[in-house]
Amino acid sequence: MLIRVYDAVLAETVTITGHQDDQIEAYLARPLAPGPFGGVVVIHHMPGYDAATKEIVRRFAVGGYAAICPNLYWRDAPGASPDDAAAVVRAAGGVPEDRLLGDLAGAARYLRGLSSANGKVGVIGYCSGGRQAFLAACKLPFDAAVDCYGAFVAGTPPEGFPLKVRPLIGEADQLRCPLLGLFGAEDSTPSPEHNAELAAELTRLGKTFEFHEYPGAGHAFFAVDRPSYRPQAAVDGWRRIFDFFGRYLS
Repeated sequence: MLIRVYDAVLAETVTITGHQDDQIEAYLARPLAPGPFGGVVVIHHMPGYDAATKEIVRRFAVGGYAAICPNLYWRDAPGASPDDAAAVVRAAGGVPEDRLLGDLAGAARYLRGLSSANGKVGVIGYCSGGRQAFLAACKLPFDAAVDCYGAFVAGTPPEGFPLKVRPLIGEADQLRCPLLGLFGAEDSTPSPEHNAELAAELTRLGKTFEFHEYPGAGHAFFAVDRPSYRPQAAVDGWRRIFDFFGRYLS
């Protein structure tokens, strides 16, 4: 698929209305063109609302989408560094599901309200955000969803795991939109066995999905600022993401 590149984009911090009408921080990027454009809600990884995540938001804008990443840790540590905010949230057991869904709904509503919007919005998440993207795709009216190595969609967290998370595979019957899953074959959270279990359940339920597993890649293979980065897997993954969103958000 040919991806149109927009050289002129606007990126800025905005305030959106999230869960229970809370005003929270978010990072928005969009092409400087009239559109219409599809929208993408980006869910940051467990390390937080950081520079690498904001670069992902800008990449979607260059690729022709209005993209937004809500700071899911804003209430817990306003103004703190991403590392410090992530530590506070991790110590508290993670982001509560109802609050998460309220914030993601607010982010999607913000995108649909832009004058350049075409009305279609997808969601993508990485690491813990991948699991949250799957949950959002089951609970909220998104048009497409991408799960990048989200742990514990299938599989049970080990005893003593610091986050209060539960398997989501039992809610797969509620999946409301097409799903793309991108995973590392060397990952353990989620493992290839977990991915196969989820694929079997989605197949049984007749859901629209496609999974890709990359040999030689582990967790966080998209993370350009980490030793886990695997360029070959990441380049192919980005191609698949833009192809997938191009089919469902155009």
